[in-house]
Amino acid sequence: MPSKKHKPEEIIGKLREVEIVLAQGASTAEACRRIGVSEQTYYRWRKEYGGLKTDQARRMKDLEKENQRLRRAISDLTLDKLILQEAARGNF
Repeated sequence: MPSKKHKPEEIIGKLREVEIVLAQGASTAEACRRIGVSEQTYYRWRKEYGGLKTDQARRMKDLEKENQRLRRAISDLTLDKLILQEAARGNF
């Protein structure tokens, strides 16, 4: 089965669907088959998105992207600073 990138909103919807199926007495494996993911994926999603509302998940993903962008900018600036320090010392 080819992998598919699920959006946070879809993941939360699928987690809610699993909760309903589990409440009806089905096994976790059966619930995962119904939503089309492996049990490992279900547990990973539950760990990351369990208890979140759709808007909270969207905001969390936006903040993670912003954090990644800022970390990249800091690393670039640090590298530039080190290069300039080396050039100022004349060690090139």
